[in-house]
Amino acid sequence: MSSEFYKIEELYKLFVQFPFICTDTRKITPNALFFCLKGEHFDGNHFVYEALEKGAKYVITENNQLPKSDAIIRVEDVLKTLQQLALYHRKQLKIPIIGITGTNGKTTTKELMASVLSKKFKTAYTQGNLNNHIGVPLTLLSITKEDEIAVVEMGANHKGEIAELCKIALPEYGLITNIGKAHLEGFGTVDNIIETKTALYRAAQVVFVNGGDEILRMKAESRKEERKKDVVVYGVGSETNGEVVAMNPYLEIELLGMKVQTQLTGSYNLSNILAAAAVGRFFKVENEDICDAVATYFPQNNRSQLIKNETNTIIADYYNANPTSMKAAIENLLQIEAPHKLAILGDMLELGENSLQEHQTIIDLCETAHFETIFIGEKFCALKNEKFPFFMQVTDCNNYLNNNKIENKMILIKGSRGVHLEKIALL
Repeated sequence: MSSEFYKIEELYKLFVQFPFICTDTRKITPNALFFCLKGEHFDGNHFVYEALEKGAKYVITENNQLPKSDAIIRVEDVLKTLQQLALYHRKQLKIPIIGITGTNGKTTTKELMASVLSKKFKTAYTQGNLNNHIGVPLTLLSITKEDEIAVVEMGANHKGEIAELCKIALPEYGLITNIGKAHLEGFGTVDNIIETKTALYRAAQVVFVNGGDEILRMKAESRKEERKKDVVVYGVGSETNGEVVAMNPYLEIELLGMKVQTQLTGSYNLSNILAAAAVGRFFKVENEDICDAVATYFPQNNRSQLIKNETNTIIADYYNANPTSMKAAIENLLQIEAPHKLAILGDMLELGENSLQEHQTIIDLCETAHFETIFIGEKFCALKNEKFPFFMQVTDCNNYLNNNKIENKMILIKGSRGVHLEKIALL
């Protein structure tokens, strides 16, 4: 295939024949299309021949120094080509596409939503955390002709990113879990976060809105007036409502007139459950099936995940952290009925000039909570006091834990991924 006559339609014909996309030579499957993406610390264009040797059918590259080959497709911009291919594929799909974003809870809500929708439809949904400018195209390209509905998660850490992702995914339906303080280093202000996230409302024709979130309700209603969009409300003031019945430590809720014992911890997950239920009801999933899907959903990837070992019960919630989610996790630990509690909290990253203030707020909250707390990270250590142990790194904390045995406690472990709390000795 000559690069001079390259068109996205031609590449799509190859994709139809070989619908396997790969961007990592370590994960190549036979007959895949290998896209030579490049980033700050890697350049896939250096691995063209390795990709072919490992079984790739075609390689899409920006390297114009290679000899001509039918298996090598040269393009000006590999990332842009991947995004264009995903958009082209999206336009061929005749199924509902639901876009989901938010500061906290979007991955859990996405998985709950997929669990609910799978009761009625063959459901495609974002795997893991593939929710950025690369992940969204990969998610779209993973949707097959057998799929009947799809849930596409969208993340952002800079202004305007959700609008760009919507141009690729073209979501007909949209849900924003919430808007909080995260990635302030990239966004600059909370207003920029609101503007960026609510781009999903501007793109979708039908939006699902938490009735208890004043900002999101107002933004959704304003779009409804301007563009005649449909707004489906869940939570406060709606038929899709629920309440926490118990939390010891798993969440038991009343949902759609039924008692549901979940495998989630954290009262903050109620809104995530209601969001999934609202989407399910909109697409005519039976109430009993919705409740069963919620009850059987098991969290993974260290998001509100409960781990019981011989000596302690641990709430593993260290996939990521920001001021909003950290506050919610601490308040949740307060609500759980347990005689002995401990919080191990790591730095919240990417907060910019607000960082120290936000970390001090968390320290102050823990002082009023009256349970043991250990802080880890440079940000927390800059604010250390005599009331709590502070450690720069997890290894320092582990030395402390090895010399101070922790037993029979309910333990919250939460912090940003960059702190590496997965290495805590208690796990």
